[in-house]
Amino acid sequence: MKKDIRILVVEDSEDDMMLLIRELNRGGFKPHCKRVETRKTMSDALINEPWDLVLTDHNMPGFNSTAAIDVMRELELDTPIIIVSGSIGEEIAVAAMKTGAHDYIMKDNMARLVPAIERELREVDIRRAHRNAEETIRHMAYHDSLTGLTNRHDFEIRLSRAIFSAREQQTEHALLYLDLDQFKIVNDTCGHVAGDELLKQLSIVFHKPVRERDTLARIGGDEFGVLMENCHLEKAKEIAEKLLQSVREFRFSWQKKTFTLGVSIGLVIISDDGKTMSEILSAADMACYAAKDKGRNRIQIYRDNDSEVLHRRGEMQWLNLTSQALRDNRFVLHRQYIHSLRNDNAGEKYCEFLVRMLDENGELIMPGAFIPAAERYDLMSDLDRWVINDAFKYLAKQCTKKNSSTNPVLSFINLSGASLSDEKFFSYISEKLIEYKIPRGSICFEITETATIANLKSAVKFINEIKEAGCLFALDDFGSGMSSFSYLKTIPADFLKIDGEFVRDMLLDPMDTAIVEAINKIGHVAGLRTIAEFVESPAIMDRLRTIGVDYAQGYGIDEPAPIVLN
Repeated sequence: MKKDIRILVVEDSEDDMMLLIRELNRGGFKPHCKRVETRKTMSDALINEPWDLVLTDHNMPGFNSTAAIDVMRELELDTPIIIVSGSIGEEIAVAAMKTGAHDYIMKDNMARLVPAIERELREVDIRRAHRNAEETIRHMAYHDSLTGLTNRHDFEIRLSRAIFSAREQQTEHALLYLDLDQFKIVNDTCGHVAGDELLKQLSIVFHKPVRERDTLARIGGDEFGVLMENCHLEKAKEIAEKLLQSVREFRFSWQKKTFTLGVSIGLVIISDDGKTMSEILSAADMACYAAKDKGRNRIQIYRDNDSEVLHRRGEMQWLNLTSQALRDNRFVLHRQYIHSLRNDNAGEKYCEFLVRMLDENGELIMPGAFIPAAERYDLMSDLDRWVINDAFKYLAKQCTKKNSSTNPVLSFINLSGASLSDEKFFSYISEKLIEYKIPRGSICFEITETATIANLKSAVKFINEIKEAGCLFALDDFGSGMSSFSYLKTIPADFLKIDGEFVRDMLLDPMDTAIVEAINKIGHVAGLRTIAEFVESPAIMDRLRTIGVDYAQGYGIDEPAPIVLN
């Protein structure tokens, strides 16, 4: 079957064009040709119709191949142009090739025509494929592969330009930082495929309220940014409200399940105030999380003196410090002994490992400073892994010493609620138990009561797994919820650690004493051993012994001391 080809013939002779057509037919082509012989008719034909090839004579009245090549260059066309002439000197032909002609053929040697055309058509396909590949690579470099939106890299480039114009031209721009409020529910319930589809649908929803000249980008997993150039605060608030409303009205359906979502939005005005790009992005992030703290699905405008934002800024600083400390291995373990209050187990000696951070000057930082930020920004699983590794390493070395019989027989290690949701966390524990040859029954993991109940299904699964691996489990800070006694039937714990807030003042407050007595009694009925925290005096220890609490822990018994790994 002959190949269709559209050819524009720049030729003043109808007979010569017919010769070209006959040669093309003989060569297996089915040519669709149009003859032109002036600059204007050639330009009009090239602008109004698509062509696979241009064939041009060299010498025509008032027009020649050089002028035809100039027309092609002016229109910036990649269509191959071949000179077919009865008389063209070698120097002219070479000059024509340098200026844009792809080949030249003498009319007395038409056997070269078809091979030349086939070669040029192949070259066109190759050039087109290269251009498409380059365009794809360029698009991928600046766009998110899932949603097609501007990616974070390009967004930051545009944001940098906006900051520069605000400083140099005193213009005002606005940045919106959007974080979905229920995205994790969709991911956990329906899987990541559903989550990806949700993000793609939302990228379309977000486009509608945003102005055409604004930049909408996906800058994180479920985080989006909108850069609104030349936009004052009131207009930015109006657009943010429309985005908020569009998400409220949106419904995501997946396999007969329908989800409603919300979005928390942080709004920052970009002005000539000297803020860097990282400071502006951080401000937007802090405002967004302040919106989440206030109940989610709302807008928070960043202001330097805003109390919520100031609190968030402090957390962000601790986040950076904690992340850097993890990278630099600037954490240390302390150990605090737990004392038995019963005569029948007086020989037992337990302890708890406690984590501390070292600042860049080697000063000790207590966990109350950095743990809240680590919990909020998903660093706790990494920190828990560090604690487990170093605690196990220490215990393994202690076991090799001749006086290992004097060491504690049971070591308590705190875990965060975040680690319960980490599917790979138990595997990590199992690997470390084997790596360091930790004896069965020598480790007791503890998780707070509130974290356990908040992740009850995951917690029970995790507890059963660690118990099968030879570890014990303790409910920490028990009593802080006070609605959780019934959960003791479900949670296969070994120890109940009574919240120190009730223990500390129990000699002064009869209600605290009653709560401690109730927790201890219910714990024993459930078959658990009880440990009182925050025991700060011998008098409190005596009172706990009278009540029947099994163990006591606190500064009145033993102050935490650093362990030595080497």
